[in-house]
Amino acid sequence: MSAATTDRDVRRTRRLRGRLVVTALVLAAVALTLISLSRGDFPMGPGQLLQALAGRGEFTSTIVLQWRLPRAVAAVVFGAALALSGAIFQTLTRNPLGSPDVLGFSTGAYTGVLLLTLVAPPALAGTLGGAATAIGALAGGLGTAVVVYLLARRDGVQGFRLIVVGIAVAAMLHAVNVWILLQAQEEVAMAASMWGAGTLSLIDWAGMLPVLVLLVLAVPAMLVCVPLMRQLELGDDVAAVHGVAVERTRRRILLLAVVLVAAVTALSGPIAFVALSAPQLAKRLVAGTGIPLGASAATGAVLLGGADLVAQHVLPTALPVGVVTIVLGGVYLVGLLLAPALQRLHTGGRYGREHA
Repeated sequence: MSAATTDRDVRRTRRLRGRLVVTALVLAAVALTLISLSRGDFPMGPGQLLQALAGRGEFTSTIVLQWRLPRAVAAVVFGAALALSGAIFQTLTRNPLGSPDVLGFSTGAYTGVLLLTLVAPPALAGTLGGAATAIGALAGGLGTAVVVYLLARRDGVQGFRLIVVGIAVAAMLHAVNVWILLQAQEEVAMAASMWGAGTLSLIDWAGMLPVLVLLVLAVPAMLVCVPLMRQLELGDDVAAVHGVAVERTRRRILLLAVVLVAAVTALSGPIAFVALSAPQLAKRLVAGTGIPLGASAATGAVLLGGADLVAQHVLPTALPVGVVTIVLGGVYLVGLLLAPALQRLHTGGRYGREHA
């Protein structure tokens, strides 16, 4: 058997495994959504839930379609968007720590919302109306991206430098956010802090529709960028040889990733660690060389959908979903740090047994 045939078989096997993983994750996300729709103060059985989804029964339909479904849909859609954003950042930085929450873009989006809603003149927020939060999140996220990019740009943006600069900017923005909250009135500060923890409890169809439209428009742009991302994975020099304008392409792709996370933050607040962990988990599930975008999106949908189900119905007290994702993210980071040590311990033990 030739080497070309072997490589072709390996690629075919990886594609098949990737499709199976994505299918299983999508089915898991659908199952989590149905469970979330059936749980609550008014629990429903499968038959009653299907009737409510079909619009039969005014009371149950209102509960499911107007109260529960927006939050359930937001959990899977926002989880997918965050995971895609994290996959883009980790691909461009070539670092598993590259994600919008670590780089400070989520924090910057939160800062933009606080500045526009709590610090700016009330007349401005009143003029913008319900769009103030979305505009503040987009402006804050994009502004943070520009600052991080300019500070990290020296003979081209390098992944490690981008991460270090992003962590520093995120720390400063976090201090700014705390200062803004301390200056606000107590009840306003408490509401803003709850939103800042990352919550889906305030989601409704009216507020979510513009974000869904923005995310739908971002998908074709992301698909166009996929071949360019794969070129950048080979290294800047190789991509330049293949005719890719490296810095301009990187800026456009980073802009797309920031829009994804800012759109989510505008409605739910900054939800941590989904963008960080989902791409790496998807990469291990698919067992490929790069970070798979489709599997990352499906993994993010499952992670946030499951975390929101835990936040609503499993814990003794309902909590913002961001609190649950922070706990899960902490476990993930500990595992990420311990993995090399465990691998060395396993390798050393096996070496000792073989040479005993």
